[in-house]
Amino acid sequence: MERHEIEAFLTLAEELHFRRTSERLGLAQGRVSQTIKQLERRIGVPLFERTSRRVTLTPVGRELRDDLAPAYRQVEAAYARAVAYARGVDGVVRVGFSSQWVADLVLDAGKEFRKKYPRCVVELHEVPLNNPLGPLRAGDFDLQLSEFPVAEPDLTTGPVIFSEPAALLVPARHPFARRDAVSVEDLAKTTLVTIAGDIPPLWTEHIYPRQTPSGRPIPHGASAPGFPEVQSLVASGAGVSIASLRARDYHARPGIVYVPLRDAPPIEYGLIWPTTRHTARVCAFVDAVLTRASRPAG
Repeated sequence: MERHEIEAFLTLAEELHFRRTSERLGLAQGRVSQTIKQLERRIGVPLFERTSRRVTLTPVGRELRDDLAPAYRQVEAAYARAVAYARGVDGVVRVGFSSQWVADLVLDAGKEFRKKYPRCVVELHEVPLNNPLGPLRAGDFDLQLSEFPVAEPDLTTGPVIFSEPAALLVPARHPFARRDAVSVEDLAKTTLVTIAGDIPPLWTEHIYPRQTPSGRPIPHGASAPGFPEVQSLVASGAGVSIASLRARDYHARPGIVYVPLRDAPPIEYGLIWPTTRHTARVCAFVDAVLTRASRPAG
């Protein structure tokens, strides 16, 4: 396989959308489609199932993705290390994090990074939930580890680093608070409290859906600029909200109960950096995060 075929296949396997894949790769959509078709002809079986509404991996496609992705990341990391060594990695790398559990992983990765590149300094900065991409675009961060999905033409996304089960924040006296778990369909019976600000619609629609899988509308109510304000609104009875289930370990407070959303997709976290600022430091820190994430915690 040629490098451009590997990149096209793995990016499409992640995005499952030809337009977003072409935007990430900076190629025409027809070129991506042609590359995938040529690869499928050479392998001899379809790698993707395509309809007018969706793109999915075939069983062979899933197996190829699972076999190929780790090896490709190793090649990319080896290349980045060689470039970093040749150029000399020094200076400050500014890393954004969107939650405390993300910060824990970034801190661990930073320790490994500093051992390898002692001339570098790692600075951590919290990503504002009401403007999750603004500081990155403004140059305040070199890269960040935060919630997916992100599909912006000026930003590059790495692989999913880890994922967490979703949960519903409900007032302690709410009927849902007495359940072991709730369904996404139950959201039609509630009012969602959301984060508001300069947030890409793709992210908002994914985290705070406006309808259930069966098509029932989900009412949206009050909004807030950050998570502490969301908690206060929920505790006051203004509605319920969606967050990572892991938030209860870091943000437990009176008046709120975290109830697992048993059939909701997990909340995924990945690395993001400006495409035009793909520096040796960024490559090296991405490698450090991938290395740390591949090992068990502790």
